Amino acid sequence: MTAAALTVPIRGLGWVSERLGGLLAAERDQWLLWAPVGLGVGVAVYFGLPSEPPLWFGPALACLALSLAWLCRRRSGMAAMAVLAVLMAVGFGAAGLRTAFVEAPILPRDVGPVRIEGRILSIDPLPSGERLVLQDPVIAGITPEATPARLRIKLMREVPELQLGDRVSVFGKLSPPAPPFAPGGFDFQRDAFFDGIGAIGFAFGAPKVLESADTGPGQLHMIFSDLRRTISARILAVLPGPEGAMAVALIAGTQTGIDKPTMTAMRDSGLAHLLSISGLHVGFVAAILFFCVRALLALWPSLTLRHPIKKWAAFAALLGAGFYTLLAGSPIPTQRAFLMTGLVLLAVLVDRVAFSMRLIAWAAFVVLLLRPDAMIGPSFQMSFAAVMALIAAYEGSREWRARLRADAGPLRRALLYLGGLIATSLIAGIATAPFAIYHFNRFSEYSIVANLLAIPLTGFWVMPWAVAACLLMPFGLEELALIPMGWGIEGVIWIAKTVASWPGAVLLLPAMSLAGLILVTLGGLWLCLWHQPWRYAGAIAILLGMSSMLLTETPDILVSDDGKLLAVKGDDGRLVLNTQRDSLAAETWMRRAGQGESELWPRQGIGAGGLLTCDSLGCFYRRDRYVVALAWSTEALLDDCGEADLVISLEPVRKPCPSAQRVIDRFDLWRQGGHAIWLEPGGIEIETVAERRGNRPWVARLPDGSENTADSDD
Repeated sequence: MTAAALTVPIRGLGWVSERLGGLLAAERDQWLLWAPVGLGVGVAVYFGLPSEPPLWFGPALACLALSLAWLCRRRSGMAAMAVLAVLMAVGFGAAGLRTAFVEAPILPRDVGPVRIEGRILSIDPLPSGERLVLQDPVIAGITPEATPARLRIKLMREVPELQLGDRVSVFGKLSPPAPPFAPGGFDFQRDAFFDGIGAIGFAFGAPKVLESADTGPGQLHMIFSDLRRTISARILAVLPGPEGAMAVALIAGTQTGIDKPTMTAMRDSGLAHLLSISGLHVGFVAAILFFCVRALLALWPSLTLRHPIKKWAAFAALLGAGFYTLLAGSPIPTQRAFLMTGLVLLAVLVDRVAFSMRLIAWAAFVVLLLRPDAMIGPSFQMSFAAVMALIAAYEGSREWRARLRADAGPLRRALLYLGGLIATSLIAGIATAPFAIYHFNRFSEYSIVANLLAIPLTGFWVMPWAVAACLLMPFGLEELALIPMGWGIEGVIWIAKTVASWPGAVLLLPAMSLAGLILVTLGGLWLCLWHQPWRYAGAIAILLGMSSMLLTETPDILVSDDGKLLAVKGDDGRLVLNTQRDSLAAETWMRRAGQGESELWPRQGIGAGGLLTCDSLGCFYRRDRYVVALAWSTEALLDDCGEADLVISLEPVRKPCPSAQRVIDRFDLWRQGGHAIWLEPGGIEIETVAERRGNRPWVARLPDGSENTADSDD
């Protein structure tokens, strides 16, 4: 190729580089907002690795990137890329350090019935019974080196005399936290690992107190856990029904006492976010305290004229919001809300103006540094997505809204308020929908209507009475506030159940791929964080990510880790399960397939649209040109091993199967966990839970080194 032929491409690249540099220069004020994104990319890379990297690897990458940034400091483009690399390395290192900090043994196998001892760290109410978290446990038959640092155990009934800090003994059964029920599913074991939980189970009777709690000063989390339980008990004494359980969730942050019908209605109506203490709740509490304290101080003219009562009110609101955050147990949405609210109040204290999008960037940066594991959970993703979209929409429409409010009368102001509520619900719903679809495979079609009715009721009636109840509790007068608070909660529950009962209230959707979620996330960030017109290119990435659901192919066969639960795809593309029992694994499979119910599996005869033929020994599943044998016993293997292309056996297969391309037996399921199988024209594709999870610290291992796939009883 001649030099003249190369000139045009080089000039083209130069024009692209110059144009890109100009666009980035015009967005200089927005660069800082991408700092938490860099951290997040590093965190995502860490959790995406198939094996655990050395602890020194992250800090070493950060030092290398810092050196590169220093060398490139005089070249703005290269320096910006180097700084981004530094942030990614810091995020990677923070995730590794967090894992090393919380790492503790995971119970290697099911044990029990067995005697269990431990000190009570927390007590959560359940619709029937209680749930304890025990620290420093002793488990009969398990060596101290293999004993988890904490375990969670259910009590079948409440035991009022139990106190935080008591050392108790109980007879029960324990299991490792459950791994994903299918490849790519939610990892309960990883979630429990970062909560410090290495075993879960249930007790057969009431626990016996071996040693009473220390009456001396306790740790901060113990003090607030005890306070949380005391407040919950006093709320339930006044409001014993579903209203009381929801009041406990709104004040103390404990949702475990809410019964299943109420929780289902809240979820199906799109109101479940009201149960998670986040920006809505912390913002209302801070606003109520700020305006009430300021109004009370304004009653004294001498104070108003001589002292900065606005700052005093902001300080009181800051203390109240901090107390509320600690009382709720400091979950990730509450931490984010407190950081943002605290920065706004701090701006009032120092006579500065807070920049909204910088608030969320600051909150995300702090949370990702301290709790990088939170990023992979739905709570973090949905919380930040909703707030970021609302702030971007607010900033983009500021001038337009100001023109509408100019010289507005009472009617227009009322209409603007109504329009604001509708817009807020619509924007937040659209922003969180991809994450709700990815994690929960559902979309609430009437959530806008439900939120339009429930949010004002929650904000202007329920939450003020909640604040009043907390202020009245030291005097024993909380009943005066809890009763009207219960009226408001009853209204919210009625709204949830009414909307959830409407036809088509919930749209079930198949699982979105991880690549699709990444595209949606990056597209949303691009759309919200930039100001120039090129921001709208993010909408293309969002559409491509959402369209990935159309390309996701449901497995033809699913097998659980114990082999007792199976599913095959019928001729209509819907899964058919071999049991109708209510299990979390079956519910997860159906939800990820976008189904609400399953056709009955035939005990004898034909099912799944003619693709499945069963008898007492097992089943044959014929799809396209493949024959799959599902063997219940070794007797079935005599015929299966001469005919089937794939053999799935619930018993060990100790002899070769000449016809089979692949054999999956009880040992494979035990070692590799659940299997997902696709019968493709080019061959049989099999993916296992163990392959997707890799060799990470949160994966429970058996003594022989294989993955423990025990199901969860919690």
